[in-house]
Amino acid sequence: MGTVVTAVGALPRPGLRELKKQRTRDALVRAALELIATRGYEGTTVDDIAAAVDVSQRTFFRYFASKEEVAFFVPRLAESHVIEAVRERPPGEAPLEVLRRAVLDSWDGINAAVEQLVPLDLHMRVYRVIESTPVLLAAHLRRATELEEELARIVAEREGVDVDADPRPRILVAAFSGVIRVAERLWSAGDDLGTTAMRDLMRTCLDHVGPALAENWRTDPSPDRHNET
Repeated sequence: MGTVVTAVGALPRPGLRELKKQRTRDALVRAALELIATRGYEGTTVDDIAAAVDVSQRTFFRYFASKEEVAFFVPRLAESHVIEAVRERPPGEAPLEVLRRAVLDSWDGINAAVEQLVPLDLHMRVYRVIESTPVLLAAHLRRATELEEELARIVAEREGVDVDADPRPRILVAAFSGVIRVAERLWSAGDDLGTTAMRDLMRTCLDHVGPALAENWRTDPSPDRHNET
């Protein structure tokens, strides 16, 4: 059964087959994250995930190429919202502000999209597992590099510059990505696993970009203070 159109000009809604496939995929995601959060990544197998949903291993591989792919399904969903938010920022906005506002202003929308799949607290628990599991952290950082390139090209297009001739888009996105990583590390090392705590850390770190890059950090402006006896 194919896609059903409810009215002229209305958006199509999935047919029964598509809905069934989506429910199976979502169930696999929820089962995978619950197992990973409870047993750890290495302690969870594809067979465990499939069994939790009462499907075969073959069915699992119809939806996901690997255990890693299902582990990162929700973070990839969040990334897609940020990318779209960057594309939709108003013209004329400074590039750094584009990135900052895209992350902070899309936060609630990202959380709503995540909650359609899994509880937010489960998502955040798995995020901490990612931060503490070398193989997952490596994959996370690898994907971050790919995302940096995608965002740099979007920024370059917005600003009307050639990303391969002008280094500024890549420099900006690399610095921005570094700030996000600092916030993630601070959050993962803290006691508060909530999304509000992470958002507040993101905002604080982003607000420090300008001062960190352009201002003198010394509280004592005297250049000879280290020579005092």
